[in-house]
Order: sequence, then structure tokens, then C-alpha cells
Amino acid sequence: MDRQDITREPRVYSRVERMALLAHTFSTPLGGMFGAVDEEGALVQLYFLGKHHQEEITDRLEAAGHSITWKARALSEVHRQIDEYFARKRKKFEIPLRLMGTAFQTLVWNELLQIPYGQTLSYGELAARIGRPGASRAVGRANATNPVSLIVPCHRVIGADRDLTGYGGGIDIKKRLLILEGAFSESEQLSLGSWTDR
Repeated sequence: MDRQDITREPRVYSRVERMALLAHTFSTPLGGMFGAVDEEGALVQLYFLGKHHQEEITDRLEAAGHSITWKARALSEVHRQIDEYFARKRKKFEIPLRLMGTAFQTLVWNELLQIPYGQTLSYGELAARIGRPGASRAVGRANATNPVSLIVPCHRVIGADRDLTGYGGGIDIKKRLLILEGAFSESEQLSLGSWTDR
């Protein structure tokens, strides 16, 4: 099976590598998002602004030694593709990524990219797919530290009992993303309602 790896090349980046980032916030049907790209246009950070506050994100990035310049145009393609996703006109993103983390984290994040639109995996299934059966807790921790929400689809990982478990943007956003993608059975869908319901 062909693997969808949309990082520019399979590289692992040090957490302490300092970068000049271009950032912007924009609106989506599920609330605001914060995004940041490097100088080459690769997406480094993407978060729903809800549980994550803009000041907390920028403070954390600056504390790690990254500089931030606010530039809306730098995120225009990211914003466009996300708008298409919410309009149900896009199922796969075509945005270069720069994923910074440990070797294990990037292994998990790259495997998340292989989960198709509208499908889900359990943490145990994800652990097995990376050759680490029994490491579901470690996979869960790597999932929780995913720096690029939505595009690296950590929302598609759920509990073995189909419980939604946690999500950095909040369980409500995770639920609504999965409803939008049609990831639930018809009976589950009836009980959950529309993805636009609050």
C-alpha cells in the first residue's frame, strides 16, 4: 500500500532547533485556529483556539527560542485547504509539513497521516501498525503532543470501545470532525447529531 508522507522528506527534527516562524490566526466553522510555517512554507504548528490560547502558544514557541512574525499571507494556502475540508470539498491535504519531535513521536505522527478520511483507529491498532504492540499508552502520549492538528489527523484515533477519549482541541471538536467525515455508523450518527450542532 502506498504511504502518504507529506513531510518534505522523512526527517526527524530536534525539539531545540530554533526557527523563524510566520504565523496567523483564522476562523473555521469550529472556531479560530493558530498556524505557523517555517520560512520555506512548511507547516510547523496548527491548533484550534479553544483549550489552546494564542498567547500560551506563542509564549511557548518563543520560550523554545523561535521567533514569530505575524503574516496572514504565509498561511493563506493552509486556510484555503481547511475551508475546502469544512465544505466537504477536500479529503486529503496537500501541505508540506515540518514535524519536530523525537523519533518515536514522528513515527506515530507519520502513521497518523495514513488514516484515511472518515476512518478511525484505536490506540492499540495504531501501536500495532508502527510495530509496537502493547505501547498504546506511549502512542496516546505522542498523539496528545501532535503539533499539527487536523492535518495530522490525531482526531481519528479513538478508544477500543469507540469512546472518543481526549483531544487537544476538546472532545466536542473531535466529535464534530468525525461526524463531518462520516466516521460513525448510522446509529451512532443519529445519537450524536449533525457536526454543526453545538
